[in-house]
Amino acid sequence: MKGKKRIAVMVLAILGTLCMNGCRTNASGGENTTVESAFMKISAEEAKEIMDSTADFVLIDVREEDEYAQGHIAGALLVPYGEIADRADSELVDKDQTILVYCRSGRRSAIAAQTLAELGYTDVKDFGGIIDWPYDVEKD
Repeated sequence: MKGKKRIAVMVLAILGTLCMNGCRTNASGGENTTVESAFMKISAEEAKEIMDSTADFVLIDVREEDEYAQGHIAGALLVPYGEIADRADSELVDKDQTILVYCRSGRRSAIAAQTLAELGYTDVKDFGGIIDWPYDVEKD
């Protein structure tokens, strides 16, 4: 009997670990759903390719206003990462639209991208920091 208990405990531990690494409980307390596929890390080159090949995307700079003024990618909407959860519904109305997110080095963009995925946005792509952007930027 001890062997069966040990196996049951191991199975529960594995399932718990899997759920902590990608499952979320819906608002009604129902089934678990995953948000892993809603947020993807891509390169600056991949982001540029998306920007050059389609008009159906939103580009978000999640840095602060003074950083944005020093240089940003043309067409970027400034939404500081600390405000992303509060402003998403009003500024990002289509939850299925491609959203490209960047910051200075990649830390804040990853947090913002994860937040957007958790809010139900289905096509969020984080391409890291503007410090790795090899293309033109504009200044205010």
